[in-house]
Amino acid sequence: MTNPIRAEEPDGLPPRERRAALTTIVIAIAVSVLASVIANIALPSMARELHATPAESIWVVNAYQLAVTVALLPLAALGDIVGYRRIYNWGLVVFTLASLACGLADSLPVLVDARVLQGLGSAGIMSVNTALVRFIFPRASLGRGIGTIALVVATCSAAGPTIAAAILAVASWHWLFLVNIPFGILAAWLALRSLPDTPKSGHAFDLTSAALNAATFGLLLIGLNGIGRGHAIWVAVELLGGAVAGVVFIRRQNRMTEPMLPVDLFRKPIFALSVATSVCSYSAQTIAFLALPFYFAIAGGMSQSRIGLLITPWPAVVVIVAPIAGRLSDRYPAGLLGGMGLAVLTAGLLLMLSLPPAPPFIDVVWRAMVCGIGFGFFQSPNNRALISAAPRSRSGVASGVLSTARLTGQTIGGVAVAVIFALDRGNIPGGVWAALAVGAAFSGLACAISFLRLTQPEAG
Repeated sequence: MTNPIRAEEPDGLPPRERRAALTTIVIAIAVSVLASVIANIALPSMARELHATPAESIWVVNAYQLAVTVALLPLAALGDIVGYRRIYNWGLVVFTLASLACGLADSLPVLVDARVLQGLGSAGIMSVNTALVRFIFPRASLGRGIGTIALVVATCSAAGPTIAAAILAVASWHWLFLVNIPFGILAAWLALRSLPDTPKSGHAFDLTSAALNAATFGLLLIGLNGIGRGHAIWVAVELLGGAVAGVVFIRRQNRMTEPMLPVDLFRKPIFALSVATSVCSYSAQTIAFLALPFYFAIAGGMSQSRIGLLITPWPAVVVIVAPIAGRLSDRYPAGLLGGMGLAVLTAGLLLMLSLPPAPPFIDVVWRAMVCGIGFGFFQSPNNRALISAAPRSRSGVASGVLSTARLTGQTIGGVAVAVIFALDRGNIPGGVWAALAVGAAFSGLACAISFLRLTQPEAG
Protein backbone atom coordinates (compact mmCIF):
# COMPACT_ATOMS: atom_id res chain seq x y z
CA MET A 1 0.00 0.00 0.00
CA THR A 2 1.47 3.33 -1.04
CA ASN A 3 1.75 6.28 1.29
CA PRO A 4 -0.82 9.02 0.77
CA ILE A 5 0.46 12.08 -1.03
CA ARG A 6 1.11 14.95 1.32
CA ALA A 7 -0.98 18.04 0.82
CA GLU A 8 0.98 20.84 -0.77
CA GLU A 9 2.44 23.31 1.73
CA PRO A 10 0.40 26.52 2.00
CA ASP A 11 1.88 29.38 0.01
CA GLY A 12 2.20 31.95 2.80
CA LEU A 13 -0.39 33.07 5.33
CA PRO A 14 -3.76 34.75 4.69
CA PRO A 15 -3.53 38.57 4.71
CA ARG A 16 -4.75 39.13 8.29
CA GLU A 17 -2.48 36.48 9.82
CA ARG A 18 0.36 37.70 7.60
CA ARG A 19 0.14 41.21 9.01
CA ALA A 20 0.19 39.94 12.60
CA ALA A 21 3.14 37.62 11.91
CA LEU A 22 5.08 40.36 10.15
CA THR A 23 4.43 42.72 13.05
CA THR A 24 6.16 40.45 15.57
CA ILE A 25 9.09 39.94 13.17
CA VAL A 26 9.43 43.71 12.70
CA ILE A 27 9.36 44.44 16.45
CA ALA A 28 11.91 41.75 17.27
CA ILE A 29 14.30 42.76 14.48
CA ALA A 30 13.98 46.41 15.48
CA VAL A 31 14.99 45.80 19.11
CA SER A 32 17.79 43.39 18.15
CA VAL A 33 19.28 45.84 15.63
CA LEU A 34 18.99 48.70 18.11
CA ALA A 35 20.71 46.55 20.75
CA SER A 36 23.74 46.29 18.47
CA VAL A 37 24.15 50.07 18.07
CA ILE A 38 22.36 51.78 20.95
CA ALA A 39 24.97 51.06 23.64
CA ASN A 40 27.90 52.65 21.78
CA ILE A 41 27.02 56.23 22.63
CA ALA A 42 26.76 55.45 26.37
CA LEU A 43 30.12 53.68 26.77
CA PRO A 44 31.85 56.65 28.45
CA SER A 45 29.12 56.98 31.10
CA MET A 46 29.02 53.20 31.61
CA ALA A 47 32.80 53.11 32.14
CA ARG A 48 32.64 56.00 34.60
CA GLU A 49 29.73 54.62 36.64
CA LEU A 50 31.00 51.03 36.68
CA HIS A 51 34.61 52.09 37.46
CA ALA A 52 36.01 50.55 34.27
CA THR A 53 38.59 51.76 31.77
CA PRO A 54 37.50 52.79 28.26
CA ALA A 55 39.23 49.70 26.84
CA GLU A 56 37.34 47.44 29.26
CA SER A 57 34.01 49.10 28.45
CA ILE A 58 34.43 48.20 24.75
CA TRP A 59 33.54 44.64 25.77
CA VAL A 60 29.96 45.80 26.27
CA VAL A 61 29.85 46.02 22.47
CA ASN A 62 32.26 43.19 21.61
CA ALA A 63 30.55 40.63 23.87
CA TYR A 64 27.24 41.16 22.09
CA GLN A 65 28.80 40.96 18.63
CA LEU A 66 30.77 37.82 19.48
CA ALA A 67 27.73 36.05 20.92
CA VAL A 68 25.62 36.85 17.88
CA THR A 69 28.32 35.75 15.42
CA VAL A 70 29.14 32.39 17.01
CA ALA A 71 25.48 31.47 17.62
CA LEU A 72 23.89 32.35 14.26
CA LEU A 73 24.66 29.17 12.31
CA PRO A 74 24.04 26.70 15.18
CA LEU A 75 20.67 28.28 15.99
CA ALA A 76 19.73 28.43 12.30
CA ALA A 77 20.53 24.72 11.99
CA LEU A 78 18.54 24.02 15.14
CA GLY A 79 15.64 25.89 13.57
CA ASP A 80 15.67 23.44 10.66
CA ILE A 81 15.49 20.61 13.22
CA VAL A 82 12.84 21.82 15.70
CA GLY A 83 11.07 24.54 13.72
CA TYR A 84 11.82 28.22 13.19
CA ARG A 85 8.99 29.43 15.41
CA ARG A 86 10.42 27.70 18.47
CA ILE A 87 13.91 29.15 17.96
CA TYR A 88 12.45 32.60 17.35
CA ASN A 89 10.25 32.46 20.46
CA TRP A 90 13.03 31.25 22.74
CA GLY A 91 15.41 33.83 21.27
CA LEU A 92 12.89 36.54 22.03
CA VAL A 93 12.43 35.32 25.62
CA VAL A 94 16.19 35.14 26.24
CA PHE A 95 16.71 38.57 24.66
CA THR A 96 14.01 40.16 26.83
CA LEU A 97 15.24 38.58 30.09
CA ALA A 98 18.84 39.49 29.23
CA SER A 99 17.75 43.10 28.59
CA LEU A 100 16.37 43.15 32.13
CA ALA A 101 19.68 41.78 33.44
CA CYS A 102 21.61 44.44 31.47
CA GLY A 103 19.42 47.19 32.90
CA LEU A 104 19.94 45.96 36.47
CA ALA A 105 23.70 45.34 36.13
CA ASP A 106 25.81 47.02 38.82
CA SER A 107 29.27 46.00 37.59
CA LEU A 108 31.02 45.64 34.26
CA PRO A 109 31.45 41.82 34.47
CA VAL A 110 27.71 41.42 35.16
CA LEU A 111 26.85 43.75 32.28
CA VAL A 112 29.19 41.92 29.87
CA ASP A 113 27.75 38.54 30.87
CA ALA A 114 24.23 39.87 30.37
CA ARG A 115 25.23 41.22 26.96
CA VAL A 116 26.46 37.75 25.99
CA LEU A 117 23.01 36.38 26.85
CA GLN A 118 21.37 39.25 24.99
CA GLY A 119 23.51 38.43 21.95
CA LEU A 120 22.46 34.77 22.12
CA GLY A 121 18.82 35.82 22.23
CA SER A 122 19.34 38.20 19.34
CA ALA A 123 21.01 35.41 17.36
CA GLY A 124 17.89 33.30 17.92
CA ILE A 125 15.80 36.08 16.37
CA MET A 126 18.18 36.95 13.53
CA SER A 127 19.05 33.37 12.58
CA VAL A 128 15.51 32.47 11.50
CA ASN A 129 13.73 35.76 10.79
CA THR A 130 14.24 35.58 7.01
CA ALA A 131 13.32 31.88 7.03
CA LEU A 132 10.04 32.76 8.76
CA VAL A 133 9.34 35.51 6.21
CA ARG A 134 9.61 32.83 3.52
CA PHE A 135 6.67 30.99 5.16
CA ILE A 136 4.70 34.15 5.99
CA PHE A 137 4.64 35.62 2.47
CA PRO A 138 3.50 33.91 -0.75
CA ARG A 139 6.32 33.04 -3.14
CA ALA A 140 5.15 35.68 -5.61
CA SER A 141 5.61 38.49 -3.06
CA LEU A 142 8.59 37.20 -1.08
CA GLY A 143 10.66 40.17 -2.21
CA ARG A 144 8.12 42.52 -0.64
CA GLY A 145 8.49 40.80 2.71
CA ILE A 146 12.28 40.82 2.57
CA GLY A 147 12.20 44.47 1.51
CA THR A 148 10.17 45.27 4.62
CA ILE A 149 12.83 43.62 6.80
CA ALA A 150 15.56 45.58 5.03
CA LEU A 151 13.59 48.78 5.68
CA VAL A 152 13.41 48.00 9.42
CA VAL A 153 17.13 47.22 9.63
CA ALA A 154 18.06 50.43 7.81
CA THR A 155 15.66 52.56 9.87
CA CYS A 156 16.89 51.23 13.22
CA SER A 157 20.54 51.47 12.18
CA ALA A 158 20.02 55.11 11.23
CA ALA A 159 17.87 55.99 14.24
CA GLY A 160 19.93 54.11 16.85
CA PRO A 161 22.22 56.97 17.95
CA THR A 162 19.30 59.43 17.99
CA ILE A 163 17.15 57.09 20.09
CA ALA A 164 20.06 56.50 22.47
CA ALA A 165 20.65 60.25 22.82
CA ALA A 166 16.94 60.85 23.51
CA ILE A 167 16.85 58.17 26.22
CA LEU A 168 20.07 59.41 27.83
CA ALA A 169 18.70 62.96 27.88
CA VAL A 170 15.99 61.93 30.36
CA ALA A 171 17.29 58.72 32.00
CA SER A 172 20.41 56.73 32.86
CA TRP A 173 22.11 54.26 30.52
CA HIS A 174 20.24 51.39 32.22
CA TRP A 175 17.13 52.41 30.29
CA LEU A 176 18.85 51.72 26.98
CA PHE A 177 18.25 48.07 27.88
CA LEU A 178 15.11 48.27 30.03
CA VAL A 179 13.20 49.92 27.18
CA ASN A 180 13.40 46.60 25.29
CA ILE A 181 11.24 44.76 27.83
CA PRO A 182 7.72 45.94 26.87
CA PHE A 183 8.51 45.49 23.18
CA GLY A 184 9.89 42.01 23.83
CA ILE A 185 6.75 41.02 25.74
CA LEU A 186 4.50 42.38 22.98
CA ALA A 187 6.48 40.60 20.26
CA ALA A 188 6.41 37.32 22.21
CA TRP A 189 2.65 37.55 22.68
CA LEU A 190 2.13 38.21 18.97
CA ALA A 191 4.54 35.42 18.04
CA LEU A 192 2.63 32.82 20.04
CA ARG A 193 -0.60 33.83 18.30
CA SER A 194 0.52 34.42 14.72
CA LEU A 195 3.75 32.77 13.59
CA PRO A 196 3.31 29.77 11.27
CA ASP A 197 4.46 26.29 12.10
CA THR A 198 7.24 25.20 9.77
CA PRO A 199 8.67 21.83 8.65
CA LYS A 200 11.03 20.04 11.04
CA SER A 201 13.78 17.73 9.85
CA GLY A 202 14.08 15.96 13.21
CA HIS A 203 17.74 14.94 12.74
CA ALA A 204 20.17 15.15 15.66
CA PHE A 205 21.89 18.44 16.52
CA ASP A 206 25.66 18.21 16.05
CA LEU A 207 27.35 19.64 19.14
CA THR A 208 30.82 19.08 17.67
CA SER A 209 29.99 21.24 14.65
CA ALA A 210 28.58 23.92 16.97
CA ALA A 211 31.84 23.95 18.96
CA LEU A 212 33.95 24.13 15.80
CA ASN A 213 31.74 26.94 14.48
CA ALA A 214 32.21 28.89 17.72
CA ALA A 215 35.99 28.36 17.65
CA THR A 216 36.22 29.39 13.99
CA PHE A 217 34.19 32.57 14.09
CA GLY A 218 35.11 33.50 17.66
CA LEU A 219 38.87 33.29 17.16
CA LEU A 220 38.77 34.90 13.72
CA LEU A 221 36.61 37.78 14.96
CA ILE A 222 38.79 38.41 18.02
CA GLY A 223 41.93 38.19 15.89
CA LEU A 224 40.60 40.52 13.19
CA ASN A 225 39.48 43.07 15.78
CA GLY A 226 43.02 42.99 17.21
CA ILE A 227 44.68 43.99 13.93
CA GLY A 228 45.94 47.55 14.11
CA ARG A 229 45.99 47.55 17.94
CA GLY A 230 49.34 45.86 18.45
CA HIS A 231 49.87 42.47 20.14
CA ALA A 232 50.89 40.96 16.80
CA ILE A 233 51.79 37.57 18.29
CA TRP A 234 48.40 37.14 19.95
CA VAL A 235 46.61 38.27 16.78
CA ALA A 236 48.59 35.71 14.74
CA VAL A 237 47.79 32.92 17.23
CA GLU A 238 44.08 33.78 17.22
CA LEU A 239 43.86 33.99 13.43
CA LEU A 240 45.81 30.76 13.00
CA GLY A 241 43.63 29.01 15.56
CA GLY A 242 40.50 30.24 13.83
CA ALA A 243 41.81 29.13 10.43
CA VAL A 244 42.67 25.64 11.70
CA ALA A 245 39.28 25.29 13.39
CA GLY A 246 37.66 26.50 10.17
CA VAL A 247 39.40 23.86 8.05
CA VAL A 248 38.33 21.11 10.45
CA PHE A 249 34.81 22.57 10.57
CA ILE A 250 34.41 22.67 6.79
CA ARG A 251 35.84 19.17 6.32
CA ARG A 252 33.35 17.86 8.87
CA GLN A 253 30.47 19.65 7.13
CA ASN A 254 31.44 18.07 3.80
CA ARG A 255 30.85 14.62 5.30
CA MET A 256 27.39 15.43 6.70
CA THR A 257 24.02 15.06 5.00
CA GLU A 258 22.54 17.94 7.08
CA PRO A 259 25.49 20.31 7.59
CA MET A 260 25.38 23.28 9.95
CA LEU A 261 27.40 25.28 7.44
CA PRO A 262 25.56 24.50 4.19
CA VAL A 263 28.60 23.70 2.06
CA ASP A 264 26.35 21.91 -0.41
CA LEU A 265 24.37 25.11 -0.98
CA PHE A 266 27.60 26.96 -1.70
CA ARG A 267 27.98 24.66 -4.70
CA LYS A 268 24.98 26.45 -6.19
CA PRO A 269 26.47 29.43 -8.03
CA ILE A 270 23.51 31.72 -7.28
CA PHE A 271 23.86 31.06 -3.52
CA ALA A 272 27.66 31.44 -3.40
CA LEU A 273 27.61 34.58 -5.56
CA SER A 274 24.88 36.16 -3.40
CA VAL A 275 26.92 35.51 -0.24
CA ALA A 276 30.06 36.98 -1.83
CA THR A 277 28.08 40.03 -3.01
CA SER A 278 26.75 40.55 0.52
CA VAL A 279 30.17 40.30 2.20
CA CYS A 280 31.80 42.77 -0.21
CA SER A 281 28.90 45.23 -0.08
CA TYR A 282 28.70 45.37 3.70
CA SER A 283 32.48 45.77 3.81
CA ALA A 284 32.18 48.82 1.56
CA GLN A 285 29.36 50.38 3.59
CA THR A 286 31.11 49.81 6.92
CA ILE A 287 34.34 51.37 5.64
CA ALA A 288 32.46 54.52 4.65
CA PHE A 289 30.47 54.71 7.89
CA LEU A 290 33.64 54.42 9.99
CA ALA A 291 36.01 56.56 7.91
CA LEU A 292 33.83 59.55 6.98
CA PRO A 293 33.12 60.75 10.56
CA PHE A 294 36.89 61.01 11.20
CA TYR A 295 37.29 63.07 8.04
CA PHE A 296 34.46 65.42 8.93
CA ALA A 297 35.61 65.80 12.55
CA ILE A 298 39.35 66.22 12.02
CA ALA A 299 39.70 67.69 8.52
CA GLY A 300 36.42 69.64 8.63
CA GLY A 301 36.29 70.47 12.35
CA MET A 302 32.60 69.54 12.52
CA SER A 303 30.58 68.80 15.64
CA GLN A 304 29.22 65.35 16.46
CA SER A 305 25.63 66.40 15.77
CA ARG A 306 26.53 67.86 12.36
CA ILE A 307 28.43 64.68 11.44
CA GLY A 308 25.34 62.66 12.34
CA LEU A 309 23.23 64.84 10.03
CA LEU A 310 25.72 64.36 7.20
CA ILE A 311 25.72 60.55 7.47
CA THR A 312 21.96 60.15 8.03
CA PRO A 313 20.86 60.64 4.37
CA TRP A 314 22.55 57.35 3.42
CA PRO A 315 20.47 55.02 5.64
CA ALA A 316 17.45 57.32 5.31
CA VAL A 317 17.39 56.79 1.54
CA VAL A 318 17.86 53.03 2.05
CA VAL A 319 14.63 53.13 4.09
CA ILE A 320 12.81 54.45 1.01
CA VAL A 321 14.55 52.40 -1.66
CA ALA A 322 14.74 48.96 0.01
CA PRO A 323 10.98 48.22 -0.12
CA ILE A 324 10.82 49.39 -3.75
CA ALA A 325 13.74 47.14 -4.67
CA GLY A 326 12.09 44.29 -2.75
CA ARG A 327 8.95 44.54 -4.86
CA LEU A 328 10.97 44.81 -8.07
CA SER A 329 12.91 41.66 -7.09
CA ASP A 330 9.68 39.68 -7.44
CA ARG A 331 9.76 40.60 -11.16
CA TYR A 332 13.40 41.18 -12.11
CA PRO A 333 16.58 39.15 -11.40
CA ALA A 334 18.68 40.02 -8.36
CA GLY A 335 21.83 40.01 -10.49
CA LEU A 336 20.50 42.93 -12.52
CA LEU A 337 18.99 44.97 -9.67
CA GLY A 338 21.93 44.32 -7.35
CA GLY A 339 24.51 45.01 -10.05
CA MET A 340 22.90 48.30 -11.01
CA GLY A 341 22.57 49.33 -7.37
CA LEU A 342 26.18 48.47 -6.57
CA ALA A 343 27.37 50.39 -9.62
CA VAL A 344 25.59 53.43 -8.19
CA LEU A 345 27.12 52.78 -4.75
CA THR A 346 30.59 52.55 -6.31
CA ALA A 347 30.02 55.84 -8.10
CA GLY A 348 28.85 57.44 -4.84
CA LEU A 349 31.96 56.30 -2.97
CA LEU A 350 34.19 57.61 -5.76
CA LEU A 351 32.35 60.93 -5.59
CA MET A 352 33.09 61.04 -1.84
CA LEU A 353 36.79 60.99 -2.73
CA SER A 354 36.42 64.40 -4.37
CA LEU A 355 35.13 66.14 -1.21
CA PRO A 356 37.20 69.11 0.01
CA PRO A 357 38.40 69.23 3.67
CA ALA A 358 35.44 71.36 4.83
CA PRO A 359 32.71 70.45 2.35
CA PRO A 360 29.42 72.38 2.11
CA PHE A 361 26.50 70.52 3.69
CA ILE A 362 24.67 69.90 0.41
CA ASP A 363 27.78 68.47 -1.29
CA VAL A 364 27.97 65.71 1.31
CA VAL A 365 24.23 65.08 1.48
CA TRP A 366 23.66 64.42 -2.21
CA ARG A 367 26.67 62.09 -2.38
CA ALA A 368 25.39 60.21 0.67
CA MET A 369 21.99 59.91 -1.01
CA VAL A 370 23.61 58.44 -4.13
CA CYS A 371 25.31 55.82 -1.93
CA GLY A 372 22.03 55.09 -0.12
CA ILE A 373 20.15 54.60 -3.40
CA GLY A 374 22.79 52.16 -4.59
CA PHE A 375 22.93 50.17 -1.36
CA GLY A 376 19.15 50.06 -1.09
CA PHE A 377 18.77 48.56 -4.55
CA PHE A 378 21.32 45.84 -3.72
CA GLN A 379 20.08 44.74 -0.30
CA SER A 380 16.55 43.36 -0.77
CA PRO A 381 17.07 41.59 -4.14
CA ASN A 382 20.29 40.02 -2.88
CA ASN A 383 18.64 38.69 0.28
CA ARG A 384 15.73 37.31 -1.74
CA ALA A 385 18.05 35.51 -4.16
CA LEU A 386 20.10 34.01 -1.33
CA ILE A 387 17.16 32.69 0.69
CA SER A 388 15.31 31.44 -2.41
CA ALA A 389 18.33 29.41 -3.53
CA ALA A 390 17.87 27.06 -0.57
CA PRO A 391 15.11 24.44 -0.28
CA ARG A 392 12.24 25.63 1.93
CA SER A 393 13.09 22.93 4.47
CA ARG A 394 16.58 24.47 4.86
CA SER A 395 15.53 28.11 5.02
CA GLY A 396 16.98 28.28 8.53
CA VAL A 397 20.61 27.64 7.58
CA ALA A 398 20.23 29.96 4.58
CA SER A 399 18.90 32.68 6.88
CA GLY A 400 21.85 32.07 9.22
CA VAL A 401 24.32 32.38 6.34
CA LEU A 402 22.65 35.64 5.27
CA SER A 403 23.17 37.21 8.70
CA THR A 404 26.68 35.75 9.01
CA ALA A 405 27.64 37.26 5.64
CA ARG A 406 26.48 40.68 6.84
CA LEU A 407 28.45 40.43 10.09
CA THR A 408 31.52 39.14 8.23
CA GLY A 409 31.42 42.07 5.83
CA GLN A 410 31.04 44.55 8.67
CA THR A 411 34.00 42.99 10.49
CA ILE A 412 36.18 43.09 7.37
CA GLY A 413 35.25 46.73 6.82
CA GLY A 414 36.12 47.63 10.41
CA VAL A 415 39.45 45.82 10.18
CA ALA A 416 40.28 47.54 6.88
CA VAL A 417 39.75 50.99 8.39
CA ALA A 418 41.80 50.14 11.51
CA VAL A 419 44.71 48.83 9.44
CA ILE A 420 44.66 51.77 7.01
CA PHE A 421 44.60 54.31 9.85
CA ALA A 422 47.42 52.48 11.63
CA LEU A 423 49.56 52.46 8.48
CA ASP A 424 48.94 56.17 7.83
CA ARG A 425 50.15 57.01 11.36
CA GLY A 426 47.78 59.86 12.14
CA ASN A 427 47.37 61.25 8.63
CA ILE A 428 43.58 61.18 8.87
CA PRO A 429 42.72 62.88 5.54
CA GLY A 430 45.06 60.55 3.67
CA GLY A 431 43.81 57.55 5.63
CA VAL A 432 40.16 58.38 4.91
CA TRP A 433 40.92 58.84 1.21
CA ALA A 434 42.64 55.43 1.12
CA ALA A 435 39.80 53.82 3.08
CA LEU A 436 37.15 55.20 0.72
CA ALA A 437 39.18 53.99 -2.25
CA VAL A 438 39.28 50.49 -0.71
CA GLY A 439 35.54 50.75 -0.03
CA ALA A 440 34.90 51.66 -3.67
CA ALA A 441 37.02 48.67 -4.72
CA PHE A 442 34.93 46.36 -2.51
CA SER A 443 31.75 47.84 -3.96
CA GLY A 444 33.03 47.48 -7.52
CA LEU A 445 33.94 43.85 -6.86
CA ALA A 446 30.46 43.25 -5.44
CA CYS A 447 28.97 44.85 -8.57
CA ALA A 448 30.91 42.49 -10.84
CA ILE A 449 29.94 39.45 -8.75
CA SER A 450 26.29 40.49 -8.80
CA PHE A 451 26.19 40.74 -12.59
CA LEU A 452 27.71 37.24 -12.79
CA ARG A 453 24.43 35.97 -11.34
CA LEU A 454 22.67 36.88 -14.60
CA THR A 455 24.26 33.75 -16.09
CA GLN A 456 22.59 31.57 -13.42
CA PRO A 457 18.92 30.63 -13.03
CA GLU A 458 17.20 31.99 -9.91
CA ALA A 459 14.79 30.04 -7.74
CA GLY A 460 11.23 31.28 -7.44
